[in-house]
Amino acid sequence: MSGSPALDLAGTLKWRRSEPEELLAGPADLQRWLDESAALPGDLTVDAGSFRAAIALREAIYQLAADRLHERDFDRPSLDLVNRTARQPGLTMQLSTAGAVKSGDIGAVLTELARDAVVVLADRDSPLKECGRPSCTRIYLDRSRGARRTWCGMDECGNRVKAAAYRARKLSAKSPRPERSG
Repeated sequence: MSGSPALDLAGTLKWRRSEPEELLAGPADLQRWLDESAALPGDLTVDAGSFRAAIALREAIYQLAADRLHERDFDRPSLDLVNRTARQPGLTMQLSTAGAVKSGDIGAVLTELARDAVVVLADRDSPLKECGRPSCTRIYLDRSRGARRTWCGMDECGNRVKAAAYRARKLSAKSPRPERSG
């Protein structure tokens, strides 16, 4: 995914420049997204208030990531929201025979997401990139060898860009070429 739970959250609103696709339409969607995240505890109760807080945090994280990416000063309201959320009590961790176990309520999860955003966005040298597919607005950390990653992921964007380029090459190879006079 994005290489950061905070950036994964920001990516739950896709195609921001064209026809946005909302992956978190309500509390149940957020609950499902949290259940699917390996970095965050699942089995949380998400009510309407915590859902609105999560969406506000998502938008603030996206705004700050875009600001960092485009080397702009941080948007002050977004910065204030992320910092205020990051100061709240976070998840607890315990050691079990299965490894480290994180626990807490939805507020603690939002705190952890805000703290992750602080860590990622505080580093001016972080390998932050936006997907190379023109319609995609997902921001991710490029930790590939040589920082050569171009797309947010191969499944959705990389394969489509490569397939379009292949079709364009095939089409141009079939097109009649103008004759040269010489």
